[in-house]
Amino acid sequence: MRTVILLAVLIAAAAALIYLFVRSRKTAAPPPAPAPLRDPFADSGPQGDPRAIKVGDMLDIGIERVWVRGTLRLSEGGWQWAEHFVDEGGTGQRRWLSVEEDPDVRMVLWTSRPDLDVVPGPATLTVDGVTYRLVERGTASYRSEGTTGLRASGGMDYADYQAPSGERLAFERFDHGSWEASVGTELTPATVTVYPGGN
Repeated sequence: MRTVILLAVLIAAAAALIYLFVRSRKTAAPPPAPAPLRDPFADSGPQGDPRAIKVGDMLDIGIERVWVRGTLRLSEGGWQWAEHFVDEGGTGQRRWLSVEEDPDVRMVLWTSRPDLDVVPGPATLTVDGVTYRLVERGTASYRSEGTTGLRASGGMDYADYQAPSGERLAFERFDHGSWEASVGTELTPATVTVYPGGN
């Protein structure tokens, strides 16, 4: 009889332990939620925020250091982007850094090519043995800051071409003037460091 009672007590104790274990598992805290997405430039770390570049800023582009001499703020419909004119670095060719969000930040370093005797229009253009395909064209308005060689505000037409390798060819025409051709190379944010000019 005692054996039966002892066995019943042991079974009841085991059942109670199993119940408590299962209950504690059900009431355990859920796993932590994943961290929210954040803006990679929110802290403006050592690279700085390319979206905030302005006249007077100093930029390290790869191993080259340049200064922003002028800026164009461009808009087309609800779309906005910037073109920052930088010093020529002794090359005699105009250069600028375009910055846009598409939706990620995209930067292209452009070099003028006044020697090219081509204008936009065809679906493809071949320059220096590279074939480019038309990817976008349009008309935008601009506001000028610093030294750009343009009026305080006006309008511009553009046509952008791209090669399969990623090389860029662009044409711009300001205030109904002549087309200007440029070639460009896309940059990653890690290759551009922004040093604010303090203005």
